Amino acid sequence: MAAAMSKEFGHTVVVDNRPGANTIIGMDLVSKSVPDGYTLITTSSTLAINATLYPKLPYDSVKSFQPISLVGSSPLIVAVPVSSPITSIAALIAAAKAKAGELSYPSAGTGNATHLGGELFAAMAGIKLLHVPYKGSAPGITDLIAGRMSVVFSMSASVLPHVKSGKLRALATTGAKRSAVLPDLPTIAEAGLPGYEMLNWLGLFAPAGTPRTVVEKLSAEAVRIMSPPEARGRLHARGAEPSPLGAEEFTAFVKSEVEKWAKVVAATSMIAD
Repeated sequence: MAAAMSKEFGHTVVVDNRPGANTIIGMDLVSKSVPDGYTLITTSSTLAINATLYPKLPYDSVKSFQPISLVGSSPLIVAVPVSSPITSIAALIAAAKAKAGELSYPSAGTGNATHLGGELFAAMAGIKLLHVPYKGSAPGITDLIAGRMSVVFSMSASVLPHVKSGKLRALATTGAKRSAVLPDLPTIAEAGLPGYEMLNWLGLFAPAGTPRTVVEKLSAEAVRIMSPPEARGRLHARGAEPSPLGAEEFTAFVKSEVEKWAKVVAATSMIAD
């Protein structure tokens, strides 16, 4: 998107990664930036989760930002070490019930989608899993491959290479329907837990107060960039589905996501300090 926007607008778009604090550092920076269309942020469904998970955020997850466009979404993949005796979602639930609180799963950080995916699964299945937060996905995946973790709910891009190399066994995806990238893999709902759905999405935002004309121009360009077959192919290669939405539709979507995850956080009693 940066390269395409640079070409279209005649200005270099610089990608400035601001990791840390479960996206809060980068979000805070943008929320306080001048709303002129020159400072934007790409963030994920973590924005909606953090709205309730952290009661003392330095910004308002809805009011401090202007949604520009939904870019894409991807289900998580549920996977276990290839040496694990667990070969299905039903077997995972049975094993967790037999060993309450003993089966462990890593996440990319507390409150991350890779954490909430596991929490939602445990709550709906009536089981207990041991959550182990890491600083990013890679260390947890490494421990999973080594057998030090039991299962993972992680992004396709993090898991797929290890599934293809035979180090991990994929059990299911977390979307409401099968992934176009992994059509032969069942969803969790199909595989034994009806009603389960978890998608990690990626969207483009500006600070609140950005002029409407600027928002509309950026939104139209973002949708245009993500619509061609080559853009879709790049997302598919990372296990994601292109989902371009304009500013108005995306704004409604974000509000619905905040409401959805507020219920999950409340149901699992997960309120961060």
